[in-house]
Amino acid sequence: MSTASKKQVLLAAPRGYCAGVDRAVVTVEKAIDLYGKPVYVRKQIVHNKYVVQSLEERGAIFVDETDEVPEGAIVVFSAHGVSPAVHQSAAERNLKTIDATCPLVTKVHNEAKRFAADDYDILLIGHKGHEEVDGTAGEAPKHIQLVDGIASIKDIKVRDENKVAWLSQTTLSVDETLATVAELRKRFPNLIDPPSDDICYATQNRQVAIKEIAPKADLVLIVGSKNSSNSVRLVEVSLEYGAKAAYLIDFAAEAKDEWLSGVTTVGVSSGASVPEILVKDLLEWLAKRGFGDVQVITATEEHLLFSLPVELRKELKAAGK
Repeated sequence: MSTASKKQVLLAAPRGYCAGVDRAVVTVEKAIDLYGKPVYVRKQIVHNKYVVQSLEERGAIFVDETDEVPEGAIVVFSAHGVSPAVHQSAAERNLKTIDATCPLVTKVHNEAKRFAADDYDILLIGHKGHEEVDGTAGEAPKHIQLVDGIASIKDIKVRDENKVAWLSQTTLSVDETLATVAELRKRFPNLIDPPSDDICYATQNRQVAIKEIAPKADLVLIVGSKNSSNSVRLVEVSLEYGAKAAYLIDFAAEAKDEWLSGVTTVGVSSGASVPEILVKDLLEWLAKRGFGDVQVITATEEHLLFSLPVELRKELKAAGK
């Protein structure tokens, strides 16, 4: 058998859009249809370059903070969530807000509020500066300390070692988070877990699929943006689980021919904010280079859907849409 005939692609399933991302993107699209251009969006609605560019072409204007939005205008909050201070700022500027926070992120916010109300010190596992972490921490800033990697655990100070709970950013590596919790428990044996898993189903499912593919792959290509935490984690998990090389690319055009040197098996997946068209482009790029044999590796089926934000649903209904 020739080398060429053995070339194959192992395509992860599930991959790409999760329910929270789909809801957020559709929210902006429908807001533009309903209210007309422009509709302002605080931060990137999801962490994907292509999605942001596409929505800008439709009439979305992305801003960093609410004070950049004209008074009385419409602003959509991104899927990553915002702190109460952002809601307050929007109210002071008389902005019409549509909250596209992923319901799974809202769940973590509610856990933070509950633990804070019970006067727990909360250890939030996540990445400093990530929008989701900023939003969650803002729910109870006096109670929450960020744990950004195991090395940061030594600096934690709590008031009562019997009243400590942990929460996490939803888009982390499952393995890394469990390792961090294990280390936290060594310092705080009575550490309380969140009522249910904080890492979102989509993040977990995409990691499970890539764990299956990575040991068989000479090269793994993950479609996703550099500021997408769950996409970056897929590259890390690929390397941890045996892929010889792994790269994160926004578009097929960023892939390099030299990456395919000596490669017979390519693993492909995409982050939870990546539209399928970008994966199709990559598969076409690979097919032109002899990797036309695509085998789908299915870790699980996903059927979850989230309804649109209630404030938008009401106005769509009132407008007969």
